[in-house]
Amino acid sequence: MKNNNKKKIPNTAYYVIVVAIMIIINFFLLPRLAQEKIVEQTYDQFISQSEEKKIEKVNVLDTSIEYKLKDDDKIYTVKKFEYGEDRDLVNRLYENGAEIKRVSEKMNPVLSAFLSFGVQMLFIVLLWMFISKVFLKKMGPGGGAMNLGKSNAKIYAESTEGITFEDVAGQDEAKEALTEIVDFLHSPEKYASIGAKLPKGALLVGPPGTGKTLLARAVAGEAKVPFFSITGSDFVEMFVGLGAAKVRDLFQEANKKAPCIVFIDEIDTIGKKRDGAGFSGNDEREQTLNQLLSEMDGFDSNKGVVILGATNRPESLDPALLRPGRFDRRIPVDLPDLKGREDILKVHLKNVRHAPDLDVNFIARSTAGTSGADLANIVNEAALRAVKHGRKRVETEDLAESVEVVIAGYQKKNAVISAKEKEIIAYHEVGHALVAAKQTHSAPVTKITIVPRTSGALGYTMQVDEEEKYIYTKDDAFNKIVTFTGGRAAEELVFNTRTSGASNDIEQATRIARAMITQYGMNDEIGFVNIESRVNPYLGNETVSNASNETARLVDEQVRILVERAHEKAVNILKENMDKLHEISRHLLVKESITGEEFMAILEGKTEVEEESEENNIGEENKAVEENQVVEESQEGSED
Repeated sequence: MKNNNKKKIPNTAYYVIVVAIMIIINFFLLPRLAQEKIVEQTYDQFISQSEEKKIEKVNVLDTSIEYKLKDDDKIYTVKKFEYGEDRDLVNRLYENGAEIKRVSEKMNPVLSAFLSFGVQMLFIVLLWMFISKVFLKKMGPGGGAMNLGKSNAKIYAESTEGITFEDVAGQDEAKEALTEIVDFLHSPEKYASIGAKLPKGALLVGPPGTGKTLLARAVAGEAKVPFFSITGSDFVEMFVGLGAAKVRDLFQEANKKAPCIVFIDEIDTIGKKRDGAGFSGNDEREQTLNQLLSEMDGFDSNKGVVILGATNRPESLDPALLRPGRFDRRIPVDLPDLKGREDILKVHLKNVRHAPDLDVNFIARSTAGTSGADLANIVNEAALRAVKHGRKRVETEDLAESVEVVIAGYQKKNAVISAKEKEIIAYHEVGHALVAAKQTHSAPVTKITIVPRTSGALGYTMQVDEEEKYIYTKDDAFNKIVTFTGGRAAEELVFNTRTSGASNDIEQATRIARAMITQYGMNDEIGFVNIESRVNPYLGNETVSNASNETARLVDEQVRILVERAHEKAVNILKENMDKLHEISRHLLVKESITGEEFMAILEGKTEVEEESEENNIGEENKAVEENQVVEESQEGSED
């Protein structure tokens, strides 16, 4: 079956187009054409043209004279008051060869009304019929001018789509929860014999890009039944009542095709909570929601009509929509774990020519927190990169680089950065890496780079956990904050300055510190209480504070103290490893990007860094001054 993905034009738009065309024709085009055709003349010009025998025809009207010249398509007119009582005019016109005709301007009122209004209305009707038949039918079911109440739902036949659970990876729990629905659609008599009823609806809830729509289509493919797909915004119309009519039409069509599956994507568009007074800001949305509730109560689930909904804003749905008997089940479709990411990558790599020794596990560990859609994009970026570099298959290098493209953007190879700024960036990034490596329970460093990216990052340090983590201890969270402060600590120790390059580090460190205090109960001063709640677990990190002004000030103070402690720890780690900080930074300045293996080899003394050119190294005098400053500061700190 043909999958028409073209954008639909709302029916209302065609009304506006037709009215606009008629206004243009009526008020602009026709008067202008008439004005261009009729030319006003003076009586003297008229007499002069008559004496020169240029006039071919003359129509004498009640208030004017209209005439036409020989070899001229224009119509000329002379107003009657100009020639007055010129009784000899007709004879002179005859003598000069003009054809004269008397025309009365008085017309039957009914005929006049018909010609002025009826003809135009007839033209509108004919034009409307033409648009309805030719253009609106291209919109599919419900696209005609008289079908405004049609649901416009897309119908996918299972035989042409062929999507099954094998095409959905990384969502084993969700597939297991939906298997029962598939089994019921296959064998409804098995459940009917024991008196069990199929759930009327199941709500798929999860972040964007996790495969909610694909899961719904896979259920239809597994059950081999028709699949109706429609989005919540398709029900919302400008005219009140049309949304409810579309809901009725959708359920009527579903009952005809039963057993089948009806999938409503972004159901929060029409299913938002109604306010306490019973009135909504948009009456059309509320009528549509009421009709949906009524239809779900009215149809018999034993017929095999299953309603699947999808949303990433479950907190905004009306409680009446979520009660048993409507959307009986809530199925989480979360971000995939490590194994799930591996499976998703393998599914997408089936359609891409790749090396047999591809390290899928490393890429999966590098992409914690990504969705299935993100992983599909990463595989596609890797394939594009392989083609760009003249390779015929995707290598691990391509996938690793595509991960960095998705995270930090493309490399800005032509960016002009001064030697001094480049030096500061190198020390900043090595500061992060060195602090991370010297702490326990920190993720291993896999790459350090000072190549700027299109996202605005001038460099970054990548860490990849060796295994999936589901919980973080207080020490784990604190170590993360220490690692984030390592870049600023390196700037202060080596250059005795602070740069704007630490802005994102400060943001991340503050976010973790605040979460430790307000959400995780990891602070002794605040205690085991919840102060901030997540608004939506699937969309961003927006929170709502439950604290009083006094508690909020205490939270801010504790966040500051926690970050300062972390920063102090990072400074102490770097002071103890200043030789390695200089050595690795000099190496990074020359190479611009080093792997985690290179970093650890230098850190552990397994590889000696050769001295590079003077342009890429710090001058010996500057190094001596900086090291003396560090020694003096450390001595002052010990005395304190």
